Amino acid sequence: MRSPLLRSLARAVCLLLAGTFVVLVAVQYVRIVERNLAYMQQVRDVEREVAALQLERDDQLRRIVRLSDPRGAIPEIHDRLHLVGDREAIIYLRRHDDPATGAPQ
Repeated sequence: MRSPLLRSLARAVCLLLAGTFVVLVAVQYVRIVERNLAYMQQVRDVEREVAALQLERDDQLRRIVRLSDPRGAIPEIHDRLHLVGDREAIIYLRRHDDPATGAPQ
């Protein structure tokens, strides 16, 4: 027969070991959850970047198609070089600044 003191000491050691095991498992679980949340944020950021790049690509493709056709390229060239065709004119408009603040209206 074992003494009651030895039995209670063995129980305390077992409880301590079990408690330590539970704490270690909980800490690991928390770390995994934090890592998963960080990965989810990174995935969302990448998805936003991909969407922005797809919009930019679509704009560039539309511009390529427009500039591949002379009817789209010629006006672009005229606008950039400030050239005019027959019976055309360039009209420059000035901004009026607010005299009180000096900012454009």
